[in-house]
Amino acid sequence: MENSIGRTLQYYLVSHPKILNFTWNPPHTPFSSLQFLSLSILLYLSLTLLLLLPLPPLPPPILKPFTAFHNLTLSLLSLTMAIATSLTILTHPPSLRSTICFPPNTPPTGPLFFWAYIFYLSKFLEFIDTLFIILSRSIKRLSFLHVYHHSTVPIMCYLWLNSSQSLFPIALLTNSSVHVIMYSYYFLTAVGIRPPWKRAVTDCQIVQFVFSFAVSGVMLYYHFYEGGCSGMMAWCFNAVFNASLLALFLNFHLKSYANAKKTKDS
Repeated sequence: MENSIGRTLQYYLVSHPKILNFTWNPPHTPFSSLQFLSLSILLYLSLTLLLLLPLPPLPPPILKPFTAFHNLTLSLLSLTMAIATSLTILTHPPSLRSTICFPPNTPPTGPLFFWAYIFYLSKFLEFIDTLFIILSRSIKRLSFLHVYHHSTVPIMCYLWLNSSQSLFPIALLTNSSVHVIMYSYYFLTAVGIRPPWKRAVTDCQIVQFVFSFAVSGVMLYYHFYEGGCSGMMAWCFNAVFNASLLALFLNFHLKSYANAKKTKDS
């Protein structure tokens, strides 16, 4: 029974012809043009300005079902991407090294790039998070971290695909896994359940960034001493972006939990 489930997952998440033969080919791949990416981000940033308008908040009984459905959808999609990426890493690449360092001039084709493409598309779906914040008129929730993260991640994902960036399979796996936890928490909150592991969401995000820097050391060794890795300029952008996110998340963690603990102790 377990082997049957494993073979089914293997086929539909890795070996299906549309996944196995996927190729990122801008602008022929849907939503892969620079124009689409640029206009989407500009539209998103323009959307945040709606919070400045004196609009009444949408009542929670109307908004929460849509929020719950949105978070559940992203949680299940993240779980699918995490499982698919794990199966692909375990069964499809010629070696574990290729998940850390793609050889120079690696073409953007195959299951890893298919799921990176799905991950890229999911970033536009996540823009709806901001719409719900605006409709609820929750000004405090629309932080710089939130807008900066949502508007920059699509660029990062685009570079993954466009440059065959080394190390993105690890980032895809860890980020999808963290999003399962995060959007599950948001879903439960939207349906009236307050899980006790809110802090774990931020902790997992911080651990994710620290882990990415640790694995980057291995990738840099491969690049400089064993023949080079693909997409190094894109990796530099990714590294700077992750460093900025880590600093912002650490600052958020300090303000949200360390200061709260001091207030509680006093």
